Amino acid sequence: MTAAAQKQRGARKATPSRAVALRPSLPATRSPQLSPPPVQEHDLLWGSVSGDTIDRQVHATLARLTFGISPASLYEAYTDWAVHLAMSPGKQAHLMQKAVRKALRFANYAQGCAREGAKAPNCIEPLAQDKRFDAPAWQQFPFNLLQQSFLLTQQWWHNATTEVPGVSQHHEDMVSFAARQLLDIFSPANFIATNPEVLQATAQEGGANLQRGAEQFLADWERLIAGKPPVGAERFVPGESVAVTPGEVVYRNELIELIQYKPQSPKVFADPVLIVPAWIMKYYILDLSPENSLVRYLVERGHTVFMISWKNPESSDRDRSYDDYRRLGVMAAIDHISAAMPKRPINAAGYCLGGTLLATAAAAMARDNDTRLKSITLLAAQVDFTQAGELTLFIDDSQVCFLEDMMWEQGYLDTKQMAGAFQLLRSNDLIWSQVLRLYLLGQKPQMTDLMAWNADSTRMPYRMHSEYLRGLFLNNNLARGQHMVDGRPINLADIRVPIFAIGTERDHVAPWTSVHKITFHPATDVTFLLASGGHNAGIVSPPGKDGRHYRVSTKAAGERYQDPETWFTATPEHEGSWWPQWQHWLAQHSGAKVTPPEFGVSLGAAPGRFVQQR
Repeated sequence: MTAAAQKQRGARKATPSRAVALRPSLPATRSPQLSPPPVQEHDLLWGSVSGDTIDRQVHATLARLTFGISPASLYEAYTDWAVHLAMSPGKQAHLMQKAVRKALRFANYAQGCAREGAKAPNCIEPLAQDKRFDAPAWQQFPFNLLQQSFLLTQQWWHNATTEVPGVSQHHEDMVSFAARQLLDIFSPANFIATNPEVLQATAQEGGANLQRGAEQFLADWERLIAGKPPVGAERFVPGESVAVTPGEVVYRNELIELIQYKPQSPKVFADPVLIVPAWIMKYYILDLSPENSLVRYLVERGHTVFMISWKNPESSDRDRSYDDYRRLGVMAAIDHISAAMPKRPINAAGYCLGGTLLATAAAAMARDNDTRLKSITLLAAQVDFTQAGELTLFIDDSQVCFLEDMMWEQGYLDTKQMAGAFQLLRSNDLIWSQVLRLYLLGQKPQMTDLMAWNADSTRMPYRMHSEYLRGLFLNNNLARGQHMVDGRPINLADIRVPIFAIGTERDHVAPWTSVHKITFHPATDVTFLLASGGHNAGIVSPPGKDGRHYRVSTKAAGERYQDPETWFTATPEHEGSWWPQWQHWLAQHSGAKVTPPEFGVSLGAAPGRFVQQR
């Protein structure tokens, strides 16, 4: 990273988000190269292709081998850590002391096991989210020694890769994360000979579990190579078993289909609801099987619901910009709804990237005195990316350049190419636990509607994703008042309609503490709700499911800000789904009950054409 880039990042990191959100200024962003560069005359001597083109093609090829992770970025981080550690004899001495103490703790534990057996207290406990060693068999000799030794080693490496004087925070996070991933590969839970659960199953079944696991591995590998969905996903087809809430496509352009759902009651709320899903996903995560459908839940309670269904972009869409998604997506949908239901303000809800886009559109509308929005709901959506969680490990200048070259070659980024990075964030849950369950224990996967939806991947255009990564994620222009719409900056603080924001406790994509930053807003009421679950399962939370809970409170305009930790401690927990809480709030902002509005010209039944695109 250049000194200028480090200086820029340090300045951004040191500036409180609450202040900069209210101070617009003109941005200085780097525009992506939208098409292959023209061939220069001097390049003819080198095979009629420019050096920049060669570099991009090499990077794109390499990116496919590294799951889109930049080797240069990793090397830079490790060099920063290694050089500073080599110059820190005090840190080295501290690590040596740590190693000696851990060795003594382990020796005392081993002696205790010899005397007391499984009753000996552990010398180290796994983290709360680490479930690898929960089974009682892990407390029996010699497996108790294996798992305790592994956890002590993991803890020591965490100490070794953190708090090294002089290492940048971003590089420290990257090195610590990479060390954890490497250690997870060698966890005793991942091998037949060192996993007591696998050994017991193998003995009881005479090795049948391993045979089933091998068959499952070959079947999964074949489907992966052929580009087929996982086994069982074929049972969840949009329009047949999922995305079946009755509705019609009432508008279509080159980027979206707008679905209007049929009313399920003789009277409906006067003000409609527009849902803006993320284009990184198919919209029907909010209209899964009937018992898991948020759309059906709203329609049955008298709301007139419109849903955007995004086109799955192809190479020809490489030049689609972030602003194209605002204009042809959010604003086109608002224009159509306003024409169909004149003088009725709209309650808009955005999920994930759709929420970020909705906030962008709402700020531009507020700047331009466009009053067609009545309220805004942000579902696991970020507007400030200064603390965007572990995803920031994969976002720096080197990494973004690497991704841009990969997208430059094919014109889009396939979510399958991002899957490796997302899985690494939760490798215990998404990689190694799956290896154990499917291939070592031989358990057959039980496909659900949410799992099948997750396998129904989409793509993102080159230009849009590059602008999003650089402008919003890396430079944080939206929160800083530097994002440009129609040549002028927008400011989130201009929004005056009520906001309802939902975060989820175990969200690795949009951490709830980052989503909570919307409560910085000084000029309107902001209701923040924290739900149990993760980025997807926490949002798909219909009433009646066990183990669900949430916290919720409202910060009125002008009230003092509470940091996330203080808010969490002060806000009581409620059992059950958050859907009724939000629907009650939505009803309060939806006007009186009226006769259902008439449908416009139908362009086909829901779920439409775009959701079927592969």
